Amino acid sequence: MYGLPQAGIIANQLLTKRLEPHGYFQCRHTPGLWKHKWRPILFSLVVDDFGIKYVGKQHADHLIQVIEQDYDFSQDWKGELYCGITLKWDYRNQTVDLSMPGYIQAALHKYQHPKPTRAQHAPHTWSKPNYGAKQQLSSPEDTSEPLTSAAIKRVQQITGTLLYYARAVDSTLLVALGTIAAQQAKGTAMTTAAINKVLDYCHTHPDATIRYRASDMILKTTSDAAYLVQPKARSRAAVHYHLGWNDNDRVNGALDVLFKTIKNVVSSAAESETGRIYMGGKHTCPILAALDELGHKQPTTGSPFETDNNTAQGVLNSKMRQKHSKSFDMRYWWMKDRISQGQFNLIWAPGKFNLADYFTKHH
Repeated sequence: MYGLPQAGIIANQLLTKRLEPHGYFQCRHTPGLWKHKWRPILFSLVVDDFGIKYVGKQHADHLIQVIEQDYDFSQDWKGELYCGITLKWDYRNQTVDLSMPGYIQAALHKYQHPKPTRAQHAPHTWSKPNYGAKQQLSSPEDTSEPLTSAAIKRVQQITGTLLYYARAVDSTLLVALGTIAAQQAKGTAMTTAAINKVLDYCHTHPDATIRYRASDMILKTTSDAAYLVQPKARSRAAVHYHLGWNDNDRVNGALDVLFKTIKNVVSSAAESETGRIYMGGKHTCPILAALDELGHKQPTTGSPFETDNNTAQGVLNSKMRQKHSKSFDMRYWWMKDRISQGQFNLIWAPGKFNLADYFTKHH
């Protein structure tokens, strides 16, 4: 019932009531993930799209028989489309490619954005690093001409349209879209220039594909922060997630990317690095819960969590004695408790291997 806010929960409760007599139940910690009491089958439900994983076709047929008692639906045994995302399976090489063909072309046509005169290979303007500077200054304020309400609405519409595509298959857009989203309520001429640059980039690279390889389903997390790179002395945090292997460091397609501005003004680079580890840890917990309910057990030593900052790693692992870092005890000590409980294994890794680095800077 479109337009009724309560429709979603009413439909969910009705589905629960109808499936329960047949042994299906919704997982405790992951809304939208369903399992059977004894059958080797589970499925995710997003609005009206079922994505089903099963061992033995007879169990999938049982679920279909149950659902068709009350609902009309179509079936796709090849699993080629889910939530608007096209899936291309290669069982021989154990890979699956995710893409959204035609999505960007439709968006460019909708907003009547012309093809750029030259190819645009970066979604945002490069921020030149000031090597050797003794003092790091925050990003300057934007003083260009403010936008009209109609222009602001257009920027918001474009950002919303591209954000789903970026989160689904093309994470290279996240930094640019995140920066624009933070400015769009009080947009200026620079905001318009930034959104046009993103659209030029989309024109040049319209069909992104992300590939996942069969792995041991071990959640591996990498975090990074950029100190004082946002206006009003704010810092930027990013966390990269992928499902990897027990015995090697191969990189898989990004499962998720967390990209956020640290709202409070931090007093040092170490505090910004500790803050993004805290933000990443909170975001990781529901992913770990979902993996556990899916049956993918994580290492007993704790989920691998990489950082390239020695101070943050030393403080949170209780390897350093605190003095000046006392100021951020209350805010970020949740992560220290989780490490001591064995939920995370915080390890240091060189910055050149940091997968989250791209998402904190304008390269």
